[in-house]
Order: sequence, then structure tokens, then C-alpha cells
Amino acid sequence: MAERNSIEFKVTARHALFTDPLTRIGGEKCSYHIPTYEALKGIAKSIYWKPTFIWIIDEVRVMKRIRTQTKGTKPLKFSSGGNDLAIYTFLADVEYQVRAHFEWNKHRTELEDDRIEGKHFCIAQRTLERGGRQDIFLGTRDCQGYVEPCAFGSESSPYDGEGELAFGLMFHGFDYPDETGDGKLHARFWRPTMVDGCIRFVRPDDQEHIVRKFVREMDTKKFGNGKLRSVDAEAAELEC
Repeated sequence: MAERNSIEFKVTARHALFTDPLTRIGGEKCSYHIPTYEALKGIAKSIYWKPTFIWIIDEVRVMKRIRTQTKGTKPLKFSSGGNDLAIYTFLADVEYQVRAHFEWNKHRTELEDDRIEGKHFCIAQRTLERGGRQDIFLGTRDCQGYVEPCAFGSESSPYDGEGELAFGLMFHGFDYPDETGDGKLHARFWRPTMVDGCIRFVRPDDQEHIVRKFVREMDTKKFGNGKLRSVDAEAAELEC
């Protein structure tokens, strides 16, 4: 039985683009072979999120063979306007099982009254059954996906019994100041290993396996108690 702060869901899409930062420089993006922690966290936040808590991604299970597909695209030229021509390398026909849980954001002391585990758990479960509150994207808006509840570990994966597969240094996620309280934005990197199709993520605060790089100073957005909505208002919105 799932814990009162945990959700398990399946996400599917025709394409995914978990961009390797090294390929952004030339303008022709190439996807990592596996989803990043930050991308899965973004999907969990699209299902349901409040500044009261932080989604922690525990693990992901790859349910279909990893395949890539190159496609011609026309990205916008932000400097001169118009469109450019580029070749992007996407993942094709993807499906993942994800297990995640939420933890209270200790840096949001103004939202202590909203730390009601049962409320947020029930809303997260109900919005997951409805496909999430916001559109689901796998790495970029070009890759729309769909989510639904699942039992993590159910069904067979083509990587069952395949052993370990290492992916080298990869982008993990961002340390945002509203989650760390230090007023700085950092990028995190790590070295994931897939075991029988399953990748267990290290926590963002892991000091041993995470490499951090300072990006820039960043302010924290403030929220007031007067902007909180009641449980009844939240439930009524779901019924619409």
C-alpha cells in the first residue's frame, strides 16, 4: 500500500527530449537515453503541486526499449526573428513507471498551516486519475505525454534481467533558492546506473554522489497566508 505522501504513475509519449546540455551550444539538441530527475519532477508538479511541499523522485522504470529518432525542426531565432533549421534527436515511443513522494518545504515557513499530508495526498491521487492539472511534457513542449496511475513494478520490462548499464555524467536537476534557502541557483550532475531497467535517483541534497555548479543569484518568490485556499475549494475545482 502506498504511503500517504507517495504516488506511482505511468507516463507515455510518442517522443521525448531530455536534452544533453552539451548539445544545446550548436543548436541541434540530442536527448539523453533516460529521463532526468528534473524532467520527472516537472511531470509530478504538472500532476499536482503547491509551494508547501517539494516532489522527490525516488525511481523510474523503463518500460520500452530505448530508441532514438532524428527529426528536422524549425526553432525560432531569438536574435533576428524568423526560423532556423536544425536536426533534433528524440527518444521514440517511450513509457516509464515513476515512484515519487512529497516532503514539506522547510523554507516556506509562511505556509506551515498548509502542511496537511492527507489533503495533499488525496488531491494528488485524484488529479493523477484525471491525467494531471497541467499538460504533461517530456523534456520539452514538443513532446506531450500522458499520465495515469499504476503499481510500480507491475508489468514486464524489456530490460528485466539485463543487469547493469551505466550512463556516465548526466544532468540531474536544479537547486532552486525557494527549496534551498540560499538565494542561489545551482545545477546538479550525477552518474546514474540502470539495473534491470530501474534507475534509483539520489536525493538532491546528496553530498557524495552529486556534483554542483553555480549558475547565478536568484531571488525567492514569496507567498502569503491570505492566498491559501481551503480543502473544499480545492475539491470543488476537481469536480469541474
